[in-house]
Amino acid sequence: MTSTEAITDSEDSGPSGYAAARLRLLQQEARSGPPRRASLARLTDDWLTGLFTSAAERAGVRGAALVAVGGYGRGELSPRSDLDLLLLHDGTADPAAISALADGIWYPVWDLGLALDHSVRTPGEARRTAGEDLKVQLGLLDARPVTGDLGLVASLRTAILADWRNQAPKRLPALHELCRERAERMGELQFLLEPDLKEARGGLRDATALRAVAASWVADAPREGLNEARRTLLDARDALHLTTGRATDRLALQEQDQVAEALGLMDADALLRQVYEAARTVSYATDVTWREVNRVLRARSVRPKLRAMLSGGLGSKAAPERAPLADGVVEADGEVVLARAARPDRDPVLTLRAAAAAAEAGLPLSRHLVRHLATTVRPLPVPWPPEAREELVTLLGAGESTVGVWEALEAEGIITRLLPDWERVHCRPQRNPVHTWTVDRHLVETAVRASSLTRRVHRPDLLLVAALLHDIGKGWPGDHSVAGEVIARDMAARIGFDRHDVGVIATLVRHHLLLVETATRRDLDDPATVRSVAEAVSSGSTLELLHALTEADALATGPAAWSTWRASLVADLVKRVAAVLAGEAPEEPEEAVPSAEHERLAIEALRTGEPALALHTQPEEPAGDGEVEPVGVELLIALPDRPGVLPAAAGVLALHRLTVRAADLRAVELPNEVGETADLLLLSWRVAAEYGSLPQAARLRADLVRALDGSLDIRARLAEREAAYPRRRGVKAPPPRVTVAAAGSRRATVIEVRAQDAPGLLHRIGNALEGCAVRVRSAHVSTLGANAVDAFYVTGTDGEPLPEIRAAEVAREVEKALG
Repeated sequence: MTSTEAITDSEDSGPSGYAAARLRLLQQEARSGPPRRASLARLTDDWLTGLFTSAAERAGVRGAALVAVGGYGRGELSPRSDLDLLLLHDGTADPAAISALADGIWYPVWDLGLALDHSVRTPGEARRTAGEDLKVQLGLLDARPVTGDLGLVASLRTAILADWRNQAPKRLPALHELCRERAERMGELQFLLEPDLKEARGGLRDATALRAVAASWVADAPREGLNEARRTLLDARDALHLTTGRATDRLALQEQDQVAEALGLMDADALLRQVYEAARTVSYATDVTWREVNRVLRARSVRPKLRAMLSGGLGSKAAPERAPLADGVVEADGEVVLARAARPDRDPVLTLRAAAAAAEAGLPLSRHLVRHLATTVRPLPVPWPPEAREELVTLLGAGESTVGVWEALEAEGIITRLLPDWERVHCRPQRNPVHTWTVDRHLVETAVRASSLTRRVHRPDLLLVAALLHDIGKGWPGDHSVAGEVIARDMAARIGFDRHDVGVIATLVRHHLLLVETATRRDLDDPATVRSVAEAVSSGSTLELLHALTEADALATGPAAWSTWRASLVADLVKRVAAVLAGEAPEEPEEAVPSAEHERLAIEALRTGEPALALHTQPEEPAGDGEVEPVGVELLIALPDRPGVLPAAAGVLALHRLTVRAADLRAVELPNEVGETADLLLLSWRVAAEYGSLPQAARLRADLVRALDGSLDIRARLAEREAAYPRRRGVKAPPPRVTVAAAGSRRATVIEVRAQDAPGLLHRIGNALEGCAVRVRSAHVSTLGANAVDAFYVTGTDGEPLPEIRAAEVAREVEKALG
């Protein structure tokens, strides 16, 4: 039952048949958007007017008025919006009569189940409350008379606006701080997968704050596109209210497809992209407006001192100083503006030069400068001249200040004119929870991260441009790395790089995931692994750039994408590949000799015939941004070789909430007491606790013994855990995918598993492989957010790689077991 149906079933529609008329209005799809919001406000006005008139007559009250404030005052009434009402009276009526009048209005509203925010005040009380409570004052700025004494409302509006303008030097900084606190708490709407359309930064609350700033007469927001942005956000909220039947502003994942359909959009991604575009417009207008507010308030505070100085005969310049930054651009009053002698119509590089100068100086571009450049600067020739390419590299290498400058250029459409292929990634959402940013912002953030790594490479310009372009293929069909290689080749040529450099950038884009995927999912001791990377990279200089790009990309993705452990694996792979590229061909490894600790455990297992375990906690190491990251724990296990070891061991670890980061399994032969050889299995696993403290080795050993002898039903215990495992409501994970890696190894067959991470996943995979009668030589486990990507090196019982047909059968069986 929808909210409107509930109203119809439970109400007496009152003097105007409000509930039935409201329901009919909300069901008219042709009257969506601003017309419906305005019609709903008018319909509500008429109904409340009837309630007020009847109640005022019964109570004998004159000199009173009903006032709509907030969103209702603006006539922006969404289907489930609160009714924000003020009962204003002149103070001459008896308090009991005023109370009776209020009851005659509030109770019918409550009876319909509508949310109501109400107050009863005289004009003096309203002004005093507004002076004490900034939120009340903001609501009254949008006060609109519904019915009653219009003169009373007009005088209050005049007084409230006068108070707001007189108190602007104190009130506006408080409002700015309120907006900042809300942004820190709610996040950036333009990057959130489940944004709050009202409270997040760039949402409806910020748009309302801009109206309040304009009402102060201190500064005005950029109006280009702002009304359209507000309409987009309001339309999305209307559709959300009608879809859910609730007064919610949070665009949850499970409701996005329905909201998109209600708005006539293709899918949830199209909805998010439209919402992100609107949020960026509001955010940019917010930044520009508050910068102007601060500038004006600073100037006002300086003027009395300036007048005193002038009256004392000291003299001073009234105009702000203009400090040169680059050819054609200067700094004035904390912003980058055009020099007086600049000729934008004759200088096509001026836009990039101004942007680079602003980013290097850590200053914002003046909004007027950006708009002027967008309309007057001639397009760059293709390919770009060397100066333009150098200015782009300077802009990308400036660090954190690059972001604000880039966003200013994007707000006026300059980036897509410079780089037309940018349109595909502009505001494109990324639904992988590992990613913090939209695609375009991620690319800029990667360049920012890469700027701190330029001292590690010989060609920082290639690193920075490759960082900007590495995901440019997202939004095109197929593998984004493959598509991106083609696009990056065209864009690099457009920017003006020569053929060799274009090839290097294209290679970096094509293989930007190669190092981290290989390091975390492949056996680095296998010569075939190292050779395959060397063949893809082809030169030591490109490997150097790819190493830096890999780190920058991961750091810009989110906290789950990079760690000390991953960094060490990638560095180890790079070292091995560099040796091959230098002519040092990898040798086939000899049979590994067990460590002294493993040998001790093997002897104990041989003597007792049961598992022997050791846990070694490794020290914590600093991760990125100065954080401390636990490296994890090394778990060594030795036990007599027998079927079911992998699923049993993995299941026990899952029961104890231990996450497996890497695993190695080897069979060895040791002489027993009678001089014969016995087969033992040595497991060396790197694990970490999901939370809490690590279990004791004795408990792990006891549970492993029980799992192997069948007295501990791991499958049942894990099923109980999985039933209680928290999942995001309404979000269906993509199905698991199991493949055979082509040319993955000469010594084993590589089975790669991609699946939703869950307790006991490795246990289920182990059971499936065990059922296929294959030996697991080693396992390489990688988890990013909710996604697990695990690679298993398997052989037949003869120790040889599986035939192609047999390998495909194994992959199908594992996928079936996980489905």
